[in-house]
Amino acid sequence: MTSPASKQTGSTSEQPFEYQSVEVLKGVGPSVAAKLEKLGIFRVQDLLFHLPLRYEDRTRVVPMGSLRHGQHAVVEGTIEHAEVRYGGKRRSGRSLLCHVADGTGSVLLRFFYFNAAQQANLIKGVRLRCYGEARYGYHQVEMVHPEYRRLFDQQEAIVEETMTPVYAKTEGVHQTLLRNLVDQALQKLGDERLQEYVPEAILKQYGFPELQQAIQLLHHPPPETSLGLLEQCKHPAQQRMIFEELLAHQLSLVKLRQRVQKQQAVRLSLSAKQRKLFEGALEFDLTPAQQTVIDEILDDLAKPAPMMRLLQGDVGSGKTVVAACAVLAAVASGKQAAIMAPTEILAEQLYGNFCNWFSAKPCVLLTGKDKGRLRESKLEAIANASASIVVGTHALFQQDVEFKRLALMIVDEQHRFGVHQRLALIDKGRFSGYIPHQLIMTATPIPRSLAMTAYADLDYSVIDALPSGRKPVTTVVISEQRRQEVLDRVARACANGEQAYWVCTLVEESEVLQCQAAEETARILQLALPGLSIGLVHGRMKQDQKNDVVYQFKQGAIKLLVATTVIEVGVDVPTASLMVIENAERLGLAQLHQLRGRVGRGTKQSACVLIYSPPLSDRGKQRLAVLRGTNSGFVIAQKDLEMRGPGEVLGTRQTGLMQMHIADIVRDAHWLKVVNTVSRHILQQHPDKVQPLIRRWLGHAERYGSV
Repeated sequence: MTSPASKQTGSTSEQPFEYQSVEVLKGVGPSVAAKLEKLGIFRVQDLLFHLPLRYEDRTRVVPMGSLRHGQHAVVEGTIEHAEVRYGGKRRSGRSLLCHVADGTGSVLLRFFYFNAAQQANLIKGVRLRCYGEARYGYHQVEMVHPEYRRLFDQQEAIVEETMTPVYAKTEGVHQTLLRNLVDQALQKLGDERLQEYVPEAILKQYGFPELQQAIQLLHHPPPETSLGLLEQCKHPAQQRMIFEELLAHQLSLVKLRQRVQKQQAVRLSLSAKQRKLFEGALEFDLTPAQQTVIDEILDDLAKPAPMMRLLQGDVGSGKTVVAACAVLAAVASGKQAAIMAPTEILAEQLYGNFCNWFSAKPCVLLTGKDKGRLRESKLEAIANASASIVVGTHALFQQDVEFKRLALMIVDEQHRFGVHQRLALIDKGRFSGYIPHQLIMTATPIPRSLAMTAYADLDYSVIDALPSGRKPVTTVVISEQRRQEVLDRVARACANGEQAYWVCTLVEESEVLQCQAAEETARILQLALPGLSIGLVHGRMKQDQKNDVVYQFKQGAIKLLVATTVIEVGVDVPTASLMVIENAERLGLAQLHQLRGRVGRGTKQSACVLIYSPPLSDRGKQRLAVLRGTNSGFVIAQKDLEMRGPGEVLGTRQTGLMQMHIADIVRDAHWLKVVNTVSRHILQQHPDKVQPLIRRWLGHAERYGSV
């Protein structure tokens, strides 16, 4: 998407018309321009690429006798009877009813809000042309609050020559204004024409119309255009736009990779002996999948160009120890490594792991709770590099955090961080002309089609096997009406020396209400299971309190841990074998999978119980069925992508990475391989087209890609 900066770069008359500010259009002053910015419209081109959400067919008058329920249509007829009816559920307590007929049938126009002038004009004998949605009422077809125009002297009002576009809008920007501005821009383009950046041979190869023709049709489709194709985004004009947008994103990421590869990173090496000693000291054997990924990472780190690698691994697959080998290479080379986690619980756990594995190396944990002299001493250790390993949360982004020799940056659960935050940490890592190597980790698997598009600038590693001895978690779905059965199951598990989680969720976004619900649940469970030691963790507790409860749970002093979704990541207790999730239908697939991943980390058979509140929606049934049917994070990720779309799966609502004008990676996945091939062709044969394409579709957003 474009940024405010892109508005400034295209605001002079020296720029092509498409890159000029929307303020060059009649009716757009600073106030309207500010409102348009909320829609991502800064330049004329942004307006042209603000394509309609749907269309209304006002190109013909439909006989009333042929109207179907739910059909939006233009009708024309004479008012046979009009009356104001009082009563009903509406606050006003009255409605204006007009019975209109055209000889083929009749329609009842119903107005709940009207004034005296309207009532005086809508009387028997008046001819009207109306547009609205036909609905079956009690006795006849109705239109509620249709748009209407009065016709005089048997005149025929001119029908629209093209389909009427309906745009996404915001407060203060109505459809009439958007249509007017688009029409101005299209009229002006009639003289200047949009510049074509996709080579003509490629347009011909895939049967695409030229850009200007496509945009003209999409804003004003002729009457014969198939609304079905438009609604499914399958019209050739839409496909042409989708293709170019995907191409621009791909080119931006490839250019980014080329740009980063030109920069220097410190070579980090780990000898075979050092690696063998580290792996030999572990309490477990690494899987072949982990060994393969470690080889890939160490090979990258030994090069003078910065590593840019995405590491995917399912919940519990052992990503942290793989990251530790990368950290060992940095420390062995006399440099610093920073590990960034999204929550304090996860940061604490990572810190504990690294202290255990690197007992002889100075390791520092920096979080938001660090204050006063303690914080100052940690900052000093980071600044003078006496701390080789720095684990932290968002606190690592703060201005007073300065590294001396940061050579490796690891981001855990990458989708939890915004782009600007990661950019800030990379900037901190610059020293002596070098930038840090980057390892981005996620336990939220991303389908390969999405990864190759959203992270085309990163190399791609996958840990596709769980450690040996792990048993798949058994998942069951139970109505809250069978709550006693779940309580009995918890009691049996804990009596057998096992431990359990009980996760509370609420519809309310309020953290306060969620925490209150968790406290109440803990109280009720303690009454129902009086002999059981029960702990409570939620987001409003002080970090020390949370850490203490989690520690007691790990030590086995607490048998049942009641929590909000704060324990989604970061709590690793091998003896915990039962996970109960209340109101499971309210959570997304990825989050449910993450929560389920808290159990099944030991050798015992583990189970996850999903409690739902009936009745379940179709989507709720679908989500829970997916969880019950598979333990594979990659299968779940694909289903999640299909159900929620790429923006939410990638966590890009806040990052600005994959917010596209018209393309949809799931729907348009069939173009991804073609786009890959064409992007390479354009880079080699038409390098002059690359930057204009990126600028057209991304504005200045491609600078975000340097994360």
